[in-house]
Amino acid sequence: MDVETAVAEAFREEWGQVVATLIRITGDWDLAEECAQEAFALALRTWPRDGVPARPGAWLTTTARNRATDRLRRETLGAAKLREAGHMHVPEDPDLDDSGVPDDRLRLIFTCCHPALATEAQVALALRTLAGLSTAEIARAFLVPEATMSQRLVRVKRKIRNARIPYRVPPAHLLPERTAAVLGVLYLTFNEGYSASAGPDLLRPDIAAEAVRLGRVLARLMPDEPEVLGLLALMLLQHARRATRVGPDGELVPLEEQDRTRWDTALIAEGTQLLETALRRRQPGPYQIQAAIAACHATAGTPADTDWAQIAGLYRELRKFVPSAVVELNRAVAVGMADGPLAGLALLDELAGPLEGYHLLPATRADFLRRLGRHAEAAQWYATARELATTAAERSYLTRRISETVSVPADPIRRVGEPRPPEEPS
Repeated sequence: MDVETAVAEAFREEWGQVVATLIRITGDWDLAEECAQEAFALALRTWPRDGVPARPGAWLTTTARNRATDRLRRETLGAAKLREAGHMHVPEDPDLDDSGVPDDRLRLIFTCCHPALATEAQVALALRTLAGLSTAEIARAFLVPEATMSQRLVRVKRKIRNARIPYRVPPAHLLPERTAAVLGVLYLTFNEGYSASAGPDLLRPDIAAEAVRLGRVLARLMPDEPEVLGLLALMLLQHARRATRVGPDGELVPLEEQDRTRWDTALIAEGTQLLETALRRRQPGPYQIQAAIAACHATAGTPADTDWAQIAGLYRELRKFVPSAVVELNRAVAVGMADGPLAGLALLDELAGPLEGYHLLPATRADFLRRLGRHAEAAQWYATARELATTAAERSYLTRRISETVSVPADPIRRVGEPRPPEEPS
């Protein structure tokens, strides 16, 4: 293994642990992140000369801790900070805490999700600190500008410092008050792996797989929580299609074109069973509803077998829990597939303001227009979507759609402005 690969692997596996250790020692989130970054940078410079250490995580933690200690000692209040941090104890041995959380990474996520912070702040902080997502990636997950998310992270770190919020794992009886935020962290982490917010690749399978792993741990810890089971079911049902979502050249493959014989039937069966178990508790929630939508897709033998009317109804239920424009966009897709593209287009008109700059809005409009045979208009909207898309895989797919639509000759029989009858879903 070359050094750059070793450092990248260590970053994925160790970043959260290194940062958490430094936060415990210093009580300073910014300092912890800066010193962790310095440790990884030093690894890139020294490991080629000295070799990759047998325990990269321990090397990185020690290096980062030494950097932090040196910087604090140089500051006038360094000693006071160290004494203050002594009250923010996290046991070195995971078995010594009384949380009952058996996994290091999951325990750290619970630690970040302190109820004194707003839920969005908890989730954003955990994604930044433990999942290692950039501020830009987190901002895209929340559909806000990067500058806005950066300010929010600064404010929440300041609140933690000023309010002296302790950085420790809560006891088992207090875990439920943090569960909603923890689920949010796993959900958004999986989403980044399932559909990357930026970069050359659509998929980041290592991130998605880690979210699934943590979901399994959480489900074993809380087997009676239907939303925990619902989220795990959702992730499994979506992860089951990972091998078919991009083509050999990395281009996005839409759902209707995926080779369903290559879907992971074991994950689909597991996800479906978990969903049924959750639904029997009759405590509906957003993750269970999204899992039910994913199950409609995963269990349809062909695209034509998809029950779009049921999916549209599920999105109507979902908006009661998550009243967002993205949910409305997904509902518009389902309505358009169930009742025809014109019905879907009518719903899209209401979303132009809330989803301005979101590439899936013009892409959806283009797809409806293509299905109506209005190819010139479709090409224009596909081009708009391509300008807004943030991954190379999506841009490549949209380029193909543009090429397909502009190459279709105009229908000499159809009068201008007269749509064709809606196509059947393909």
